Amino acid sequence: MAINFITILFFLPLLAINVNAQGPMTYDITKYGAKSGGDISQALMDAWKEACNSTSPSTIVIPRGTWSLSQVKLLGPNKAPLELQVQGILQANPNPGQLPNKEGEWITINYVNYFTLSGGGVFDGQGQQAWKQNDCHKNRNCAKLPMNLSFNFVNNSIIRDVTTKDSKNFHVNCIGSHNVTFLRFTVSAPGDSPNTDGIHLGRDTMINIKDSIIKTGDDCVSIGDESKEIHIQNVTCGPGHGISVGSLGGYAEEKDVQGIFVTNCTFIGTQNGVRVKTWPSAPAQLTVSDLHFEDLIMDNVSSPIIIDQEYCPHNLCKKDRPSSIKISNVSIKNVRGTTNSAEAVTLICSGLKPCENVEVGDIDLTYNGNQGPITTKCMNVKPKFVGKQNPPVCATTAKSA
Repeated sequence: MAINFITILFFLPLLAINVNAQGPMTYDITKYGAKSGGDISQALMDAWKEACNSTSPSTIVIPRGTWSLSQVKLLGPNKAPLELQVQGILQANPNPGQLPNKEGEWITINYVNYFTLSGGGVFDGQGQQAWKQNDCHKNRNCAKLPMNLSFNFVNNSIIRDVTTKDSKNFHVNCIGSHNVTFLRFTVSAPGDSPNTDGIHLGRDTMINIKDSIIKTGDDCVSIGDESKEIHIQNVTCGPGHGISVGSLGGYAEEKDVQGIFVTNCTFIGTQNGVRVKTWPSAPAQLTVSDLHFEDLIMDNVSSPIIIDQEYCPHNLCKKDRPSSIKISNVSIKNVRGTTNSAEAVTLICSGLKPCENVEVGDIDLTYNGNQGPITTKCMNVKPKFVGKQNPPVCATTAKSA
């Protein structure tokens, strides 16, 4: 029923706005000079430009096979519904130094409406060489590496039945977009691949990530500021760092986050399960509210549930002032499974703006290690409890660092 609803949601409006249009048009990149063994970038851009200008629904086809693609920036607006159907395997140059525009991403799609990316194909970033060069964890001036897929200002669109593999940096970012669904979307990279977030969201509204599998070396999904109505449902995450809201607070101009729903998800061998992270001693004054983490399975997860308002990786900040970000209206319900860390639940809130209206219900986590009894850690929060808690959540209260 959910998939049928999505189909109706996306395609009834398309039919309505094209009732007097011609039949669908197909643009095969091989008709624009694409050849196996050669760079198909220009052929794809030529087909894209023609399809964007069509007043009929259009489909650009990249056929089965393995294709080399150096870099493309595909810009709208499109005049009618537009589909990019990737049936084959697209491969990036493994050497990031060969990217034509070093400041750009591998594949960028901007300013489209009623857009579909589909076809069952693979976007292979061939990131192994770049990962060895990545020193961003210790060098703030590290060289920029390209993401596989960058979606910016994309509206009323669906990305379905495709795979992003071995990106040199984030696999996907989706910025400034509205009503976009990732459906049966696959992310694939080793657990030790650095900075390879699966899907990064920022300044978005009404984003859905459904029925997807994300295996990577960093956050499966990361949610930045000014994100609202984000729904993540039936996603399997792992390896990876879990599903994160933040980090937030590093920049004064950051805006509120509201309405994050993570439901019916499974975490396998991840560093974290669900996590909210904000910087201390940071200038931002935003609020984070209406967070719902419910019906989650943890399978050998290091830190299943975390609110961390003292987030300071690699000691890149000071902790002399508490976070100025307010977190409120949080529900954490029906979380069950196993953890390999004795600290199963961590709720470290701001001393300046304590967390409010946090509800914790039906937690059942088992510690499978040998470093003492399973515990929880809480600070500047007074949760409301419903149902059973195993282990007892916030049985003791931590002191500020």
